[in-house]
Formats: sequence, C-alpha cells, structure tokens
Amino acid sequence: MSRISIDQVKHVADLARLAITDEEAEMFTKQLDAIITFAEQLNELDTENVPPTSHVLDMKNVMREDVPEPGLPREEVLKNAPDQQDGQFRVPAILE
Repeated sequence: MSRISIDQVKHVADLARLAITDEEAEMFTKQLDAIITFAEQLNELDTENVPPTSHVLDMKNVMREDVPEPGLPREEVLKNAPDQQDGQFRVPAILE
C-alpha cells in the first residue's frame, strides 16, 4: 500500500506550478513512497542516548589571526592590465 497517492503528487505539483504527465506522477509517487518508507525506518532507531544536534559534524569557528602582510608590487599587478594610467587600472567611464 502506497503512503502517498497520485492525486497528492499531482496536487503538490500543481501547487509548485509544475506540469507533470500521468507517467511522471506515477514515477514520483513510487519514489516518494520509497523515501517515506526509508524515513519510517529511521523512526525505528533507538535515539534515547543521542544528544540533539544542529549539524552532523562538529562545527567550530576557525579564524586566523588578522596579520597585515605586504601586497604584490604594483608593477607586478599592473603588468597584465589592458589599460593603465599613473599606476592604476584604467577602465571605461560608467557615469556621465
């Protein structure tokens, strides 16, 4: 027995403004039923001693010390610039 009907799949598709054929609705019904079956299997697990988590991996803030370092030499940066003037990139004006 399917846990989701073709009518429910078509209704959700309609809400999402998706045009699906009858064959696609049948295929999605089978796929969604398999997903629901898997989720029900997860409900059978004993999670009594498992603490609630917001993420499956340990999340920690990894920050490095903000230390200023010298940048690239100006000549090195500008050597591939298509157009430059007075040691700066020259670009077309976008405002009049």
